Amino acid sequence: MTDADRPRRLGAEAALVGIAAVWGLTFVMVQDAIELLPTMAFLGYRFVPAALIVALVFRRRLRTLSARGWRAGALMGLFLTAGYILQTLGLEETSASNAGFITGLFVVLTPLLGAIFLREHLPAVAWVAAAVSAFGLYLLAGSGGELNLRGDGLVLLCAVAFAAHILVTARGVAEHDVGALVVLQLAVCGAACLAIAALAGDLEAPQGATVWSALLVTSLVASALGFFVQTYAQQHASPARTALILASEPAFAGLFGWVLADDRLSAASWMGAGLILAAIVAVEIVPRMRPPRPLPEG
Repeated sequence: MTDADRPRRLGAEAALVGIAAVWGLTFVMVQDAIELLPTMAFLGYRFVPAALIVALVFRRRLRTLSARGWRAGALMGLFLTAGYILQTLGLEETSASNAGFITGLFVVLTPLLGAIFLREHLPAVAWVAAAVSAFGLYLLAGSGGELNLRGDGLVLLCAVAFAAHILVTARGVAEHDVGALVVLQLAVCGAACLAIAALAGDLEAPQGATVWSALLVTSLVASALGFFVQTYAQQHASPARTALILASEPAFAGLFGWVLADDRLSAASWMGAGLILAAIVAVEIVPRMRPPRPLPEG
């Protein structure tokens, strides 16, 4: 790396840290917002504007997308929608800290699902990471207590959905334009959530600073801007450093949960959170296991 490249790399890495922090912050903001606005309505209002913003940038690429590409984007959008619905419903019952750490398990689950359903080779470190993260989840959920199916359990299913989304995305971006696929995913997610909210009679207008600030941050910064920052950073920072920075998202979720939401984890729960984070980092630093991220999962 030349001296001229160093400022770009440092700038890219600083931007990544900022986005990872925002992704961590969104767990607290969303948790507060869905106390005032129905979950499906909130998700619809979050993703429709994000889709429109990204569509304005990639409108020409959308026109060149094949029918197969539209089908791939729709499938990716279905898994993404399932992930965000499960995560947001889980936030109604569990803490922002727990949700952040458990959501991060999608990094560990991705190679496992690839091995089970796609018969992909799984390095030994992936099995170790899975075992470590499972024990971490055991500690985080209450040192042997049953998972709260309306909270931690839903967020765990969210991590499974995000892992499946990553596997489908890896195949989609190999054949089709990333930007166009991101537009389709965001649009599917937003439209599906708005439709569910309308059918359930929960399509309320957002009101109040708490809801509007959460919508602005999650839609414009975490989703739309997050994609562009990630794309820019991957052009100037090494894949390993990019992956490690993105792996800090659960740690930021725990930090903001502690500072802003008064989350108080026991010593055993903190140990469990640390084990989950260690497993995530282990997977991220092995290049052949590292999942692609053409869309933020924060």
